[in-house]
Amino acid sequence: MKKLNKKILIMGLPGSGKTTLASKLVPLLNAKWLNNDEARKAANDWDFSEEGRIRQAKRMADIAEKYKQEGHYDYLVTDYICPTPKTRELFNADYLIWVNTVDKGRFEDTNKMFVKPEKFDFQVTTKNAELWAYQIADQFIPYKWDNKKPTAQMLGRWQPFHDGHYALFEEIIKKTGQVCIQVRDVQGVDDNPFNFETVKKNIEQKLLPNFKNRFKIILVPNITNINYGRGVGYKIEEIVLPEEIQKISATNIRKQMRKDKKLK
Repeated sequence: MKKLNKKILIMGLPGSGKTTLASKLVPLLNAKWLNNDEARKAANDWDFSEEGRIRQAKRMADIAEKYKQEGHYDYLVTDYICPTPKTRELFNADYLIWVNTVDKGRFEDTNKMFVKPEKFDFQVTTKNAELWAYQIADQFIPYKWDNKKPTAQMLGRWQPFHDGHYALFEEIIKKTGQVCIQVRDVQGVDDNPFNFETVKKNIEQKLLPNFKNRFKIILVPNITNINYGRGVGYKIEEIVLPEEIQKISATNIRKQMRKDKKLK
């Protein structure tokens, strides 16, 4: 029998993305999922007054304790507005995630009642549930790179690795959860001043610690053609980023670095 090690509370205003985050986090932790709406439905209790919310917090805590005593899971994930310090105290989470992505929810009574948490273990600030789920899961179960797992490829010169490349990486890692970043061996070819070690260090500075062990950086030849036959077992996909990201230019970055005398 397993022991329920952690009660993880995902809290925040309606529409902030709590349930979406929970749906991505639960399979990564192989966790039990306790959804607030489902608990209310089972109890047929739709009282959202302060008294009703306190009653719901006690109910959620009791259900969580029941799962804990059964001992079938290492983790319990709960997505629940939990709007006040009192409701959070009653639920008594081991790990609190505040999904802070909206200033107001769709229910005015909830907006008036909601008190931002003063203490939390993790704060989510954008609606990018898959990425946040990886980062949160890694807090509990450190990720281990596995060459046998499905892996996404990211090939480029990275001269240098900039914010546009970071945004691209964020989209690519959603595909498989781990990415092999391939650095083309182009130092000294045209305007490519950085050697592999410099490029590798730059990439690591951008991606660590958020994606620790979820990427591998390798040097490859100056690949200019990617060819494949039919039924090869992989896909070639173009990632289209927002226009403001697409406009980021490594060429312009190098020009500015030379102007600032940071690059010859």
